[in-house]
Amino acid sequence: MKITALRTHVVDAFRANFVFVVLETDSGLKGVGEGTLEMRERATAAMIEECGRLLIGQDPFATDHLVEMMLRDSYWRTGPVLRSALSALEAAMLDIKGKALGVPAYQLLGGAHRDRVRCYANAWFAGAREPEEFARKAEATLELGFRALKWDPFGTAWMGMDGAARRRAVAIVRAVRDAVGPDVDLMIEGHGRLDVPTAIAMADELAAFKPAWFEEPIPPDSIDAMAEVKRRSPIPIATGERLYEPHRFQDILAKGAVDILQPDVCHVGGLAETKRIAWLAGLALKPVAPHNPMGPVGNAMTLHLAAAIPNFLILETMATDVPWRAEIVPGEDLTLHDGWMNIPAAPGLGIEIDEEACARHPYQPYDLRHYRGTLTDIRPAKATPFFRVRRGG
Repeated sequence: MKITALRTHVVDAFRANFVFVVLETDSGLKGVGEGTLEMRERATAAMIEECGRLLIGQDPFATDHLVEMMLRDSYWRTGPVLRSALSALEAAMLDIKGKALGVPAYQLLGGAHRDRVRCYANAWFAGAREPEEFARKAEATLELGFRALKWDPFGTAWMGMDGAARRRAVAIVRAVRDAVGPDVDLMIEGHGRLDVPTAIAMADELAAFKPAWFEEPIPPDSIDAMAEVKRRSPIPIATGERLYEPHRFQDILAKGAVDILQPDVCHVGGLAETKRIAWLAGLALKPVAPHNPMGPVGNAMTLHLAAAIPNFLILETMATDVPWRAEIVPGEDLTLHDGWMNIPAAPGLGIEIDEEACARHPYQPYDLRHYRGTLTDIRPAKATPFFRVRRGG
């Protein structure tokens, strides 16, 4: 079997643009992958095409070798654009291989540890400003079947916060905890927007509400600074979504700067690379909670990864998405029941994209930032869940 063609699609998804790749083979099989990288989507699509030239005429069964060759032949060997392109191309090759063998992608990673995963909701709180609005949206999200919620309560903070802003963040978290009760896990998202003293102060104040973790409380640039926050925080620290090279994960584990590791399969170079990172975390007895706010193919990639790693903890899941998601992936078949989502059992990744539908929703530039309020305050009017909700036992 040989790869004969490559196509990329950059698709409007409101909060970003999905970046998909399609690989064709001379057998008629096609594979899909995703390398969505927020605010760098067109650069990633171009990198997929640059790296993917090496794949034409190659056997997709040589997946690890071909990924290594694409990395070797990239004189500039670092950066999230390159790693995200490799992620997309590797996933498309695994999709082809799984289809050819008639097995789901997780079987190519060593087999499944589980057939469903526990999920937490992201993107449930958009538009909320006052504590009572967050509380109402949290209650509505539990009706979808979620039993864990993540959100950023820090308004437009950047590095420091005055007393009023700190009290407001505390009031928001208190309102959500009061609304959902003690048995729902709450994850506090920082988006790397606080400095070290502010992060530590907020961790001290929010600890009373027993969050499951405090995610990326400071920018990811300094592992030493993150280690200081972790040492002094009464809340477990989660981070890793903006790390994309294996040695950075080695460093953050070696320096004791993380409790829960959050690699993103769309950014670190592929499913196999993410599994190796999870193995490093396992040596340190750290759980892995994959970062997963990307598109439908990335979600499928992450579900297969979650099946295949023993130290998996919980999966990030978007509570809603753009209404045209169903056009783009018409066969997506996911069910959420009491906080758990099924893992696709179909061959390959278990998902296909409609390339004509992708063309109907072309790239749109977005410049959304939390500290401006633009990312959390504006959502498409008809954002809808992309999964079925199963109720009862």
